[in-house]
Amino acid sequence: MQAARSGLVREIYLAGIGGHTPPLPTDLTALEDAARAVLAPTAYGYAAGNAGTGATGRANREAFDQWRLLPRMLQGAARRDLTVSLFGQRLSAPVLLAPVAAQTVVHPEGELASVRGALDVEVPFVLSTGASHTLEEVAATADAGGADRATDSIPRWFQLYWPADRAVAESLVRRAEAKGYTALVLTVDAPSFGYRPADLDHGYLPFLNGAGIANFTSDPAFRSGLPAGADGPAVTAHWAQVFANPTLNWEDLPWLRGLTSLPLLLKGILHPDDARRALDLGADGVIVSNHGGRQLDGSVAALDALPSVRAAVGQSVPVLFDSGVRTGSDIVKALALGADAILYGRPYLYGLALRGREGVAHVLRCLLAELDLTLALTGCRSVGELAQGVLAPPGPLPVTFQAPCTEPKTR
Repeated sequence: MQAARSGLVREIYLAGIGGHTPPLPTDLTALEDAARAVLAPTAYGYAAGNAGTGATGRANREAFDQWRLLPRMLQGAARRDLTVSLFGQRLSAPVLLAPVAAQTVVHPEGELASVRGALDVEVPFVLSTGASHTLEEVAATADAGGADRATDSIPRWFQLYWPADRAVAESLVRRAEAKGYTALVLTVDAPSFGYRPADLDHGYLPFLNGAGIANFTSDPAFRSGLPAGADGPAVTAHWAQVFANPTLNWEDLPWLRGLTSLPLLLKGILHPDDARRALDLGADGVIVSNHGGRQLDGSVAALDALPSVRAAVGQSVPVLFDSGVRTGSDIVKALALGADAILYGRPYLYGLALRGREGVAHVLRCLLAELDLTLALTGCRSVGELAQGVLAPPGPLPVTFQAPCTEPKTR
């Protein structure tokens, strides 16, 4: 896989001699416009829309742009190691597919195609509670896709939107445990839907149209709250009552911690005090995220919050990151500022919209090839060596500057 990543650019150029070009843009920031051209306005609005004026989404990108990479020469980085360890499992790269709900909105195969694309590139995935296919179907697809591979160790995690009904919450966790999901990601920044004009202007919420509720309609605890034979609008109305849980608070977390032995990460952490409290109440790690700008307009950029969260929890606690990541150099910046790995969201969704499984795999191959080359060009031999010295803020450099790469991290 390392050779395939580092050789993707060469492969593309050699194919170009014969007149062949990649099926999708290799500029990962161009995928949104390409997807917009093929999606219905409602689908594009759901996939790309942000909260309010979009200020948080813009801030996420501006936070990346304010940092500059400071390469060092003649470092002998001929071979790079992209692997990282999380919760006792070795990942081939510091990248996981982020949980994205209702993926059939952009492609009929939805999460099944995304999981197949992730398997093609050996990237772990995090499945949303709001998936359009059940967690059992996704697990079966992953297992079938990995049956003829040299490795069967690609992790799958389950992201939990904690329902208002604890019986449904417990049932979802038990189902995830039974189907081989190896970590639980509790999203805490969505007690209600954000104010998203792109969806509001179309009067469109995919869940009310039946997309993204498969894990509920298939759940025995959820079904037990319905009258016999209920279907259609009655099921959707019951989902609307159960899904939102605005009363959730810190005192609820020990119940979930006591329910499962799976590693538990809280996603949506921005304040260092929240990160410390999460660990005090039993979390095993945190994910620094502002939901990609989809929840709170005017929020702090996730990347700006990352260093203080890392400082608050120390070096040994897994800290993951999402929100605004688009390119391989973005990943290097996030890792240098304290992340152990990143969750990659909307770009792969655009790849899914454009070419299904093949589109997801294309996006991930390009991302990892750029990550690998960014390491080489900054003079780093592994992602574990990255430290803040590889970055320079805007303006003149100081007279002395630390080396960009350090001894491998112990976490």
